[in-house]
Amino acid sequence: MVGNVACKLILRRINAVKLSIEVFISKLEIRPDLLNKKNRLKRLTHQLLPERRVHIRTREKIKYVSLSTSLQIIALGAFLAIGSWVTFSSYMVVEHSEILATKDAQIAGARNAYQSLLEEINEYQQKFTAITEDLEQNHNLMLSLVERNTVLKKSLSSVRNRLNETENDRMNISDARQQLKRDLHSLKKDMEGMVSNNYLLRDNLETVETDLFQVISQRDQALRNTAVLKKTVKNLNGRLVGLETSQEEAVQNMTEQTEHQIEIAERIIGRTGLKLSKLISLANIKITKPQGGPFIPTTPEIQAGKKLKVDLENLDLHLTKLGGLQKLLTQLPLVAPLNTYYVTSSFGKRRDPINKRWAAHYGVDLGSPKRSPVYSTAPGKVVFAGWKGRYGRIVEIMHGSGLKTRYGHLAKILVKKGQKVGFHKKIGLLGNSGRSTGPHLHYEVLFNRKPKNPMKFIKAGRYVFQE
Repeated sequence: MVGNVACKLILRRINAVKLSIEVFISKLEIRPDLLNKKNRLKRLTHQLLPERRVHIRTREKIKYVSLSTSLQIIALGAFLAIGSWVTFSSYMVVEHSEILATKDAQIAGARNAYQSLLEEINEYQQKFTAITEDLEQNHNLMLSLVERNTVLKKSLSSVRNRLNETENDRMNISDARQQLKRDLHSLKKDMEGMVSNNYLLRDNLETVETDLFQVISQRDQALRNTAVLKKTVKNLNGRLVGLETSQEEAVQNMTEQTEHQIEIAERIIGRTGLKLSKLISLANIKITKPQGGPFIPTTPEIQAGKKLKVDLENLDLHLTKLGGLQKLLTQLPLVAPLNTYYVTSSFGKRRDPINKRWAAHYGVDLGSPKRSPVYSTAPGKVVFAGWKGRYGRIVEIMHGSGLKTRYGHLAKILVKKGQKVGFHKKIGLLGNSGRSTGPHLHYEVLFNRKPKNPMKFIKAGRYVFQE
């Protein structure tokens, strides 16, 4: 029953639509030139969409529904409109979903890039802070060394000037003594002459007595002058002794300070594991062994000021040795080639990271983020910069005195062969070139072509900053 009612309703609606279309067409005023076209179109439409009948059987009754050409055109148009609308709606839904997914991916990528950028900025700020602190410490150390050297030079110059003044005073005193001796000798001769005249001039006794009184008064005056001169000489000798004592104390203090600096420098070199005598011979520095001690005269004829002269010579020898040791310290690689690092493989015997066999490791491997800056550990001259077998990209720097450093597995080299580099100069970027399992720096220190443990030099450098 429900199916019959639905079919009847559909038939009624189709007939109503058909009737309205026919009424609309009948009311249209069609021109004669368009009538032929209309007839042709109508025939073509009837050929493509002829009138059809749909038979409907319900139980024993059979009914049919007529589908005219116009009704079929309307149904086809409605079907095409609905299909177009469904297709357009589906396309817009899919396209909108893809656009939203693309936008979400772009937003997530931008957030990740922003987060990584913040992390890199934080890391660069930490590195910049560490570099600034290291530079301030090095600057303060250099300023203190320059001030000490300046003070020592000024003190030495003042001591030498005072020694020259003392020598001049001593010469003046010696000339005064000689003049006094000549005056006394002349006075003695005059007295002898007056005595002889006394015997010869007995007849003129009164005249002789008068002359004698005059001579005695002159003698007394000469004796008084002699006493005054002796007192002056004594005062000058006292002042000279005091001046020599103060000068000796000043020279002794300077010598002790210089000895302390020499001891510190020798201790630093000793911590590196190098032999000081061999290092000095390779550096071609002449250092005379300093000598000193208290001055004990053996004979009274030793000249005054000889002890001060010996002390000054001893101080000059100490200063010469200190200058040579300070020059050696500037050639030693006493800092790490990286600002921040951790040791991944130490110096000496180890298991090879690739074939797992025991092998000798003539350097130290320092781990740090890839493309971290690598710095020279001491001033020198680049003797090799390029690719060298298992080392990959490597830089070799000669520092003098038989010392050479190597920096291997670099990602990029920033110096050239023959170039002179200063202390803490950026020479490359940390990488993974050559025979390597990951980003790190292979760092070597060679003395007289023999490998040394680089960590001893780095620890000695820390001792320098502690001092």
